Amino acid sequence: METTANDVVASVRLDQNLVGQLDELAGEMDRSRSYLIAQAVREFVEREYAHLLAIREGESDIAAGRTIAHEKISAWVDDLAAGRKSKPPAAIR
Repeated sequence: METTANDVVASVRLDQNLVGQLDELAGEMDRSRSYLIAQAVREFVEREYAHLLAIREGESDIAAGRTIAHEKISAWVDDLAAGRKSKPPAAIR
């Protein structure tokens, strides 16, 4: 992995068995331990940050009153399950 001016060194404690598995993977993949750790952290942060943004968007919608009553959603899902085509309910404004 190539280092850049934006890189920051971070320290982490890992279980010895996990490090052993990590080293085995690094050897098989011809990558460094550091590269694999950085990749794993990157993927975790991207996934969790996207989740956080989705939660914030939902909270913003609730605060703005953009919601759909549970009963309307349940009726729409029941229609779909019964094979009836219906439009999804519109958000309450």
